[in-house]
Amino acid sequence: MLLIYTHKITNRVKYTFNVIFNSVLGIDFEITSDPEKFKQHHAAKISYTKQSLADEIHYESEKMLFEEGINTPPLSPRRGAGGEADVFALTFFLSTRYEEYLPFEADKYGRFSAKQSYAYKNNFLDKPVVNMWAKEIREKLSIRFPDLAFPENKYSHTPTIDIDNAYAYLGKNNIRTIGGYVKSMLNGDMADILKRKNVLSGKENDPYDTYDFQFEIHKKYNLKPIYFFLLGDWAPNDKNLPHTNVLMLALIKNISGKAETGIHPSFASNLNPEKVKVEKDRLREITPPPSPSRGGQAAKSRQHFLMLKFPQTYRNLIAAGITDDYTMGFADEIGFRAGICTPYKWYDLIKEEETNLTIHPFAIMDGTLNSYLKLSPEQAIEKVKQIIGEIKNVHGELITIWHNETLSDWRGWKGWKNVYEEMIKEAHPNLPEGKEFLGTKSSPLRGDKRGAA
Repeated sequence: MLLIYTHKITNRVKYTFNVIFNSVLGIDFEITSDPEKFKQHHAAKISYTKQSLADEIHYESEKMLFEEGINTPPLSPRRGAGGEADVFALTFFLSTRYEEYLPFEADKYGRFSAKQSYAYKNNFLDKPVVNMWAKEIREKLSIRFPDLAFPENKYSHTPTIDIDNAYAYLGKNNIRTIGGYVKSMLNGDMADILKRKNVLSGKENDPYDTYDFQFEIHKKYNLKPIYFFLLGDWAPNDKNLPHTNVLMLALIKNISGKAETGIHPSFASNLNPEKVKVEKDRLREITPPPSPSRGGQAAKSRQHFLMLKFPQTYRNLIAAGITDDYTMGFADEIGFRAGICTPYKWYDLIKEEETNLTIHPFAIMDGTLNSYLKLSPEQAIEKVKQIIGEIKNVHGELITIWHNETLSDWRGWKGWKNVYEEMIKEAHPNLPEGKEFLGTKSSPLRGDKRGAA
């Protein structure tokens, strides 16, 4: 077992070491503040304090993990003559989303944008730096203490699908259908009028009905997707079919028989947190009881519009009985919002305590590539390959977000069905892993200019 010495054991210290050594590296450890006990320990050990105590691997500490409360500026990116960063303080800063507790300029939906983040400003948003730092720590420990055993972490890919709008035309009530015709007429969109007419008369499939393709491709590559359903009441930003609609009920029951499902808490639930439990209960009542193959049917979530405010959002999810959330990522940039590509526990920075809510960070979303970054399908594939390579290199978990309508090859999503399959081909865990990232030995914030402020 690894023994870690620090001069003061705090909740922040315990949490950060849990992220690095438990969540990422998968090993047991003990923390001590007794210098004599540490000196007498002759197996693997590291110290995290101001000065080295014995024959150990030493990491010089900054003050962040020994403080309480939120301060600004929170930390300096450099310290010491070697220009090295305190990777433990930075891990805490990134994984807790410390900067999102500070004042920021919200986007039109009230969200913290990627371009305001410390990672984006220091040019490492596209790197899972926490996993990279953990990998370097593992390498140092393995060289110095070869008897310390590490489990072999395996790269994995979990595709997730958000069902915000189950069908383009089917299932809509008369008011919405007539309104759709009127809107198309006013815009002179005869193609939409004809398409709607053909779908409603049964001559064509609904363009958003891409579910058979999803089932086929996930089966082809032996993938286990997770589906998130928007089951909130209709509102300007929540436009799915009602949860009582016969088509919606049939779709949920069909999908939940094949894959894990979760709730997609509505945009409106951000102002009325009680709605989260209501929507969660709707899913639970529709889906079959939990089973080993499907897991808990209403314990997973991802916020609609990726609405994530600290600490309110995660507290609301915990209160509603959510155990696993998949919202951690940016809408406007792909990459690593928390600097990590491994599931880990959420730390409530106001209460200064680790919670039981597991965060599953995602790295790639279809809307980011198309709507925000304005990439062509060909450009998107190249961007996706880069991110997948980074995750493979640290044996992390790639989580991707796609939507049923973006697989339609229709209108603004022409060609994106192919992007999805190309992404899966690149990401599938049975395919050969990519080359090692050449910059691993010179990580961001470790003296190379990618980490320059």
